Amino acid sequence: MSTVRTPNARRDPAPDYAVVVPTAGRATLTPLLRGLALGRGPAPSEVLVVDDRPERGDRPLPVPECDLPVRLLASGGRGPAAARNVGWRAATADWVAFLDDDVLPGEDWRARLADDLGALGTEVAASVARIVVPLPDGRRPTDDERDTLALTGARWITADMAYRRQALVEVGGFDERFPRAYREDADLALRVRRAGWRIVEGSRVTTHPPKYGGPLASVLRQRGNADNALMRAKHGRGWRDAAGEGEGRLGRHALTTLAGACALGFGTAGLPRAAALAGGLWTGLTAEFALRRIAAGPRTPGEMSRMAATSALIPPVACAHRLAGERRVRRGRAVLFDRDDTLIEDVPYLADPEKVRPMPGAADALALLRAAGVPLGVVTNQSGLARGHITAAQLRAVTCRIDELLGPFQTWQVCPHGPDEDCPCRKPRPALVRRAAEELGVDVRRCVVVGDIGSDVEAALTAGARAVLVPTARTLPSEVALARRYATVVPDLSTAARVALELA
Repeated sequence: MSTVRTPNARRDPAPDYAVVVPTAGRATLTPLLRGLALGRGPAPSEVLVVDDRPERGDRPLPVPECDLPVRLLASGGRGPAAARNVGWRAATADWVAFLDDDVLPGEDWRARLADDLGALGTEVAASVARIVVPLPDGRRPTDDERDTLALTGARWITADMAYRRQALVEVGGFDERFPRAYREDADLALRVRRAGWRIVEGSRVTTHPPKYGGPLASVLRQRGNADNALMRAKHGRGWRDAAGEGEGRLGRHALTTLAGACALGFGTAGLPRAAALAGGLWTGLTAEFALRRIAAGPRTPGEMSRMAATSALIPPVACAHRLAGERRVRRGRAVLFDRDDTLIEDVPYLADPEKVRPMPGAADALALLRAAGVPLGVVTNQSGLARGHITAAQLRAVTCRIDELLGPFQTWQVCPHGPDEDCPCRKPRPALVRRAAEELGVDVRRCVVVGDIGSDVEAALTAGARAVLVPTARTLPSEVALARRYATVVPDLSTAARVALELA
């Protein structure tokens, strides 16, 4: 959201917080909830356990009897990002603390969380805990243990991270296009910081036991390369630096894969010298990768053989997942809505959230688009900010109410300027549409803008997007005529949603 936030040093006297725990039904949920119940300090207003198993059947969640207000929800197996969205949207507290279902909060976790949140000014969106991974003494960590150990150095990790609910509303929560517990937390943090909020480290400590996978666990983890493609699309080529990530190995994996493919191709074509050169390069690159992994580990025979085998498999698998991710990004689409007289009834300089009234058919239209997996955004002119008729706080309150009734929206793009300020973002200029597409990591040509007046149509077309006009009593005949010539005119929002799916 492009509103201006004025930092405030006021401290929250008593943080009101809820806990959200997405789970796949693992037995680790029991010690987590028991630890929360037995801890010292202010208790959460509620604990929302979100069951993300795709087929729950008759298998109950391992929820123990405990002195906590636990509420069970379901997210239908859509992944941890979707499960967390279900949880925080159901919560009513000012703060939402996200915990993974396999962490162990210390006995003073509640007290420390209260201290962390109570010390924050209103410009701070989130507090992140310090993660500790207990490892056996006297040996180097295994590959699986090193993967878990990486959580201790992550900048923003939702294994234990508390967000101000207002900030989650403002940026639309987690992006559900991230299907795994990977990158969705960094993506959220980058969007929150881009919206002008701060994220700080807290004093609380949470234990994350090491994860142990099968012999091909490191190969299966390469699915995350598809998520890296979405990160690049949303945050640019410098996303690794922005997220505090080290240099990746994709370039070397690509070279290794190319060398192996060339060796096979040259051999099949009867070019033994070329095949030998390519094969030598593949062998050298693969050996370097395997030796690096072996040197960092315990160097037991089993671990060494596992590293040798998986080091040959990882490069082509990583490249394949990255290519698949890039293809999905290129096929990505989004639908952007004007706010007033499109999503909600137009109330001039709306400052009271109680006066928010959805337009007929808005909820059903949005539900149709969400069911198709289409990211949604809002692009709106709000000159009342510049004119002094509404404040930024009032605008945020109205936005929260719209989100409660119609959300979530993955991006809010607001022009706070007056019509005489010659800004680049006020519709019919295209900046809001382009910013929304950039925020969503979608080619603007795959975006559809739905609005009720000519400036919505003009902003879309100037940006390179498609436009759908849903006329109201306030729409001028000339605007309808222009839209019939260059865009699409439909009678209602339900039709607009169906047309948008066809156009995007």
